[in-house]
Parts: sequence; C-alpha cells; structure tokens
Amino acid sequence: MPVASDSPYLIDASGFTGSADAILVPASEAEVAAAIAEAARTETPVTISGAGTGVTGGRVPQGGAVLSLERLNSIDIQKGYAICGAGVLLQDLQTAATGSRQFYAPDPTEWGASVGGTLATNASGSRSFQYGDTRRHVRAIHVVLASGETLALRRGEKPPFDLPVIAPPATTKNTAGYYLRPGMDYLDLFIGSEGTLGVITQAELQLLPVPASLFTGVVFFASDDTALHAVTTWRTVAGLRMLEYLDAASLGLLRPRFPEIPAEAQAALLIEQEVRPNEDAEEAWIERLEFSAALLEDSWFATSAADRERFRKFRHGVPEAVNDLVRRKNLTKMGSDFAVPIARNPDMLRVYRETLDREFPGQYVIFGHIGDAHLHTNILPANDAEWQRAKKLMLGFARAAVEMGGTVSAEHGLGKRKKDFLPLQFSAEQITAMKQVKAKLDPHGLLGRGTLFD
Repeated sequence: MPVASDSPYLIDASGFTGSADAILVPASEAEVAAAIAEAARTETPVTISGAGTGVTGGRVPQGGAVLSLERLNSIDIQKGYAICGAGVLLQDLQTAATGSRQFYAPDPTEWGASVGGTLATNASGSRSFQYGDTRRHVRAIHVVLASGETLALRRGEKPPFDLPVIAPPATTKNTAGYYLRPGMDYLDLFIGSEGTLGVITQAELQLLPVPASLFTGVVFFASDDTALHAVTTWRTVAGLRMLEYLDAASLGLLRPRFPEIPAEAQAALLIEQEVRPNEDAEEAWIERLEFSAALLEDSWFATSAADRERFRKFRHGVPEAVNDLVRRKNLTKMGSDFAVPIARNPDMLRVYRETLDREFPGQYVIFGHIGDAHLHTNILPANDAEWQRAKKLMLGFARAAVEMGGTVSAEHGLGKRKKDFLPLQFSAEQITAMKQVKAKLDPHGLLGRGTLFD
C-alpha cells in the first residue's frame, strides 16, 4: 500500500519529494539485515533514510521501500573513540563526548544530521580546514550488503576483490562518485557512497581531546577584497581550524537576528585557532587584524564557551535564514557545493560574483568554507522561469569548477537532484567502472535506486 504523500520520510531539507510503498523502521542491526535480505528475495528497491537533513534527495525514495535507521541510536563513549548506531544525531554524539572532555571533529552545518547520513555523504563542515572530512575520523563500520550479509570492517582491512582506480580532483574535499584509490581500505568504499553500496548500521568514530584553549572570532571587513586578502594571509596560521566566509548579502540576512553587526561591514571571516601553551593569541590576532585592515574595534571575540556557541549559531544562521526566506516567500533555493584547488579560489569566487551580479542581483548569498576553496552559493529564484535559469547557471558553475581542477560535490553528495553533474567530472569509462563496482555489491541495483546513477 503506498505511503501517504505527506509522510516526512518522502522529503528532505531541499524540498525534494518522492514516493514509497512501505516504510521500515528496524530496531537492531539484525532487523536491518533481515529487511534487506527480504528485499533482495523480492527484488524490492530500498532507499536508506537518515535524519532528512540532506539537500540532494539521496534519502528520498522513488518507489519501493524506505528503511529508516533512526532507532539505531546507541552511543558508547570510550577514551579516543565512540561506537555509535547509524541513527545517532551529531548533536547527541557531541553532548555525550563532552562529558569526558572529548569531541568529534567533523562539524557539518546541521547538527540534527545522523551519523549514518554523514558517513553516506562523507560530510565535513566548518572545522574541515584543519580536520578534513568524515572519512578521516572513521575507525570501523558495520555494513549490511544488498544480499543481507553483515560485514564488520576495520581501518586497514583491504577489499576482497580488485577495484578500479580513479584519481581524485586536486581539492582538499571531494564526495562526488565512489572513492576508488590505490591500496584503499575496504570501509572507505562505503563511506561517501550515498547508500548505494551497503547500509552502514554502526560506526566507530575517533574522538579528540577538547583543546585546552581556543581563540575564536568573527572578523568584519569594510570590503570583500580586504577579506579575501586576509584569507590568503591567514591560511598558514598554526593551529587554525576554522576559516569561514560570509558575504555582504549573508550579513544582511543575519542583521535582524544580530543587529550588532557593524553597519559598514561588507564581509566577515569566522576564525578559530587551537592555542598552544604560552602563546599570546590575542596579541598576535590584533596585529593580523590591523595588518589586514579589518574592522578591529567592531569585530567579535569569544571569552567563553557561550560566546563560541553564539558564533557557531551566527555562522549556521545563514542557511537557516535562507531556508526561512524560502518558506516565507514561497521561493525555491538553488544551492552549490563545488570546490576548487586552493590556488583557484579567487577565480571561482569571481565567476560566482560576476555571473550572479548580472543574472540575479540581490537574489543570492555566498558563504562557507573559504579555507578549503569550498564556497556555497544560494540563489533565490522568484518563479519557475527564474528557477530554470538558475539551474542552467549551476550547470555552468559546475563546469567551471571542473575546468579549474575541482569537484562538483565537496560535502553534500549528488543524490538524485544533482546526479547529472557526475559526467562533468568523470569520463564515461570512469562512470562505467563505478557502475561495475555497484553491480558487484548490488547486482540487482536495489540500494539507493536513482541516486548517483539512473
């Protein structure tokens, strides 16, 4: 019997919708394996559902069954690692780790995301400048294959069959297509595969000690050019773990919630540095800000954990404000997730700015992980004609990123909404090689049907 069209399992945070014949909510790994085995027997497509915070339609079914992992929510905190069910939310993992003065390094914008969902997309976030993506912090996983077989894989274990090799782009982050590297670990094949090769049910994740001291700030600039020059200058600061960017339009969206944003600010950089013992970080940053022509007196600096949390909400407030505007004005957001090599960061930003100022003046924001040359553009088309035009622009931006040696997806995955970008980055032969890997593990193409490939 078809699932009601207004079911929360049939939509993700982007508004992408689908349909399903059944919703499965297993309470254990054994129940997941049994459900997948039954689906294999009946050749029923299965879409794996996380918390629904994704923006590419990966968790949205196009028929068949939805399998939600929300009940796999156990957390076991140990020194240096945590063992989590795939349904654990990041905010719950961070809260649990805090009690032992530890933290989980990946910091995606949406803390309501599930562990399984972030493994499926190899998510990263604002601290990726120092800590990289999710893959780097995974020590072991349990994964249920399309046959119903369950594997327990640890870091260092190699695949039991030969895999093709596809060279990565020259970027610090990439989650487009399958991870296929020489000598790779078997578990890395499933991380970032968007639920198309297996069902990750449990993960052992690295935890790090909470730093003894952090220097955190929101630094404002009177012009975009001075902010971009500061990015180049500050990139080599020892211990810098966050280097985030907000443009003038982003600040405009935030002003109703943060009226203390200086009126003359046209850009902002969010910084966070792990301070070494006996290091006078404040004095060093005052000198950097003066040298970089920042609005020193109007910038904000954290003196407590509460201040740092406020700054986190400030940064994450941009996509929240965009989504709120979309709801209030009944708009449809069009967002990018492209990254380029560090040296091409100014070139990619120039392409964004010149194109959007011409095509959508006053209808876009640019923000995000400038330290990784991974900026998000959000276009806000007012009607269907504009949406179609924005869609063509995104295709052009994707081509530009690839021509610069970049990737069409740095942290969100491609899902169903953006799978057409895959041939921009990979040749037909490379995509065929990926499909052969999927056929090896999922010969009937039942897992994540419509995600990545038609």
